[in-house]
Amino acid sequence: MKIIAFPKEQHVGENRTALLPANVKAYTLMGAQVLIESGLGDNIFITDQDYVDAGAKVAESRETLLKQADIILSIHKLPQQELSNCQNNKAILVSFLDPFNGADYVKTLCEHKLTSISMEMIPRISRCQKMDALSSQASLAGYVMVAKGVNALASVLPMMMTPAGTIKPAKVFVIGAGVAGLQAIATAKRLGAAVTAFDTRTVVAEQVQSLGAKFLEIDLGETGQTGQGYAQVLTAEQMKIQQREQAKCIADSDIVITTAQLFGRKPPQLINKDTIKLMKPGSVIVDMAAESGGNVEGSVAGQTVSIHNVKVVGTGNWSNEVAKDASQMYGNNLFNLISECWDKEQAEFNLDLTDEILQNAVITYQGDVVNDVIKQHLNKETA
Repeated sequence: MKIIAFPKEQHVGENRTALLPANVKAYTLMGAQVLIESGLGDNIFITDQDYVDAGAKVAESRETLLKQADIILSIHKLPQQELSNCQNNKAILVSFLDPFNGADYVKTLCEHKLTSISMEMIPRISRCQKMDALSSQASLAGYVMVAKGVNALASVLPMMMTPAGTIKPAKVFVIGAGVAGLQAIATAKRLGAAVTAFDTRTVVAEQVQSLGAKFLEIDLGETGQTGQGYAQVLTAEQMKIQQREQAKCIADSDIVITTAQLFGRKPPQLINKDTIKLMKPGSVIVDMAAESGGNVEGSVAGQTVSIHNVKVVGTGNWSNEVAKDASQMYGNNLFNLISECWDKEQAEFNLDLTDEILQNAVITYQGDVVNDVIKQHLNKETA
């Protein structure tokens, strides 16, 4: 019987987990044994006994768990020093791997002949929607970013008509209408704000308007999106036009939320300090990309800072703020990936590298980097 193991997350402040008791039952029905590290769900008030009641076993130690596991599922990648505890040439590791920024880590995976699957690299095709962890966590991030903005703002969002006078609705401007941006728009609208949004992909204007928001029209010339649905990188001239044309809307907004992230590359700077200076004192900017370089000049990863009397929130790891729901969504994403590739007759994971999903998501296999995109990226870095 194949052992699917779930180690406790080691990142400081991480409250999410890759497994809920409901997932345990689903894995065992496939014919797998579920092994967990003690305390796996403590931060979202799920006890070891809850997992045991669902059919899991608790490992004697973290080291034992890693040594016995055939498949190791987690949110963050295992610490590099723990890779030697995994079964060489046998174990499959599945997590957010960040392969573009972890050359040394990928090298260590190869040295131990470990198979690794990056949840970031799951292709955005209809077959993969149920396992798209980037989208599930980004959707929650969009919700949380609005909550962070509201918490930092000294005003209410909805219009209020009271005997003491009328309060005008707050103005929220969302830059980027991907998964996170659309959820931010919807959340701000539900809270009663007047919402405007912009995206370089004009094709999403209809989606923005369907949520009750105004779409800011900026003529950038020819733009588009990748086959995966991401925005194309703008030219330097297009970036200047965007920054100039959106400045007036930013200056007029109470909350600005930026969501422009480029997987594997530094995010674009959308707002500079000169534009921040135009905003009303007490306004708020929430920078989704602060941890990877920032959309906002002066934002600081993991912190809220004040720039020209404007609060710039860059605390990051947004979905962790709603850890229970984030764990449910991520746990389901993982299960859907495993079950999609599970050989029911053999009761094991079918590592078919010709499969469209695994062809994109598998990074290392039998000591080699097998993902063409990552291989080319690493070759450029070492050239």
